[in-house]
Amino acid sequence: MEHQFNGPAYTIGIEEELMILDAGSLGLVNAIESLLEDAPTGEIKPELMESVLEISTEPCANITEAGQQLRALRRQVIDTAGARKMAIGSAGTHPFAMWEDQRIVARPRYRDLISALRFVARQELIFGMHVHVAMDGPDKAIHVANGMRVHMPVLLALSANSPFWRADRTGLASTRTPIFRAFPRVGMPPKYKSWEDYERRIEFMIGTRVIDDYTYLWYDVRPHPNFGTVEIRVMDSQTRIEHTIGLAALVQAMVRELAVHFDEGTQLSNYPYEMLDENKWLAARHGLEGELVDLPHATRIPTRELARRLIDRMREHAQDLGASAELDAVEDLLERGNGASRQVVVYEANHDLREVVAEIVAATAV
Repeated sequence: MEHQFNGPAYTIGIEEELMILDAGSLGLVNAIESLLEDAPTGEIKPELMESVLEISTEPCANITEAGQQLRALRRQVIDTAGARKMAIGSAGTHPFAMWEDQRIVARPRYRDLISALRFVARQELIFGMHVHVAMDGPDKAIHVANGMRVHMPVLLALSANSPFWRADRTGLASTRTPIFRAFPRVGMPPKYKSWEDYERRIEFMIGTRVIDDYTYLWYDVRPHPNFGTVEIRVMDSQTRIEHTIGLAALVQAMVRELAVHFDEGTQLSNYPYEMLDENKWLAARHGLEGELVDLPHATRIPTRELARRLIDRMREHAQDLGASAELDAVEDLLERGNGASRQVVVYEANHDLREVVAEIVAATAV
């Protein structure tokens, strides 16, 4: 399998899936084709449904450059939508939309996906953010992807931003997580022994025709050979752009820590797969308000405490990457609550989901 894991290491790219809304009703609108246009930097692309828009930066030398590009992309699509009596919002789910009302994008990949997965794909009305961090070696990329697995629950807890689904308060901080779990080849990934092991296992799946290529693996973290990156996919889309950038800075620092471990010959700890998956469930259910198992120990501690410990440990790496200022936005999530808790505060005032969406639209603006 060809790959681009040839550096430079730690360049970063960010992708956000955004909601296309009617400016009056604040419901989703099937209008992606009218919003697709060239961007000076980065890309504006369709996703599975016509009410979903994806923006993605170019590979950037540092988080400051990535943040500038992401802000420009958000500004562009918000302006374009506003000129057409539409609006843009960012969250993990739309609080009252119905998947039955959404049209599938007229692209072969997405129509083939519907044909293959049927209801499972049709009901996937969710919005996530992805972070790519470049690696300078294939075995290092596998080491980092393996090592990142234990951190997925904390990243999910910090980013959880989908407490409503189909006009219902679900009781979950990230409803997006169980919705996406219906897909095959998602969630906590397997552990690979090496690049050779990864290559052999992916080629087996392709050879048996269960997937066309590795991009049909939608795990929470995965090597992306074509881009030469490790891609982190566990997080809900963030309403406030500073939170998106802050979480990306945190991810970049975490990747650097694991890359340094690889260079030093450090072996990764072995964690029971079922406990990694259980921690992820606890994060989706409770967000920052619950507890996680402090692996490899058999004790549960407050999720905020575990997140605090991780952020403090990443400070030096963020400083070396020039990302200290951006990382401060994660402090805001930790201290003032993630997106899910902020949505619930708005909802509890009047039990008005349209008011929740209006707040999302206002806070999405840059």
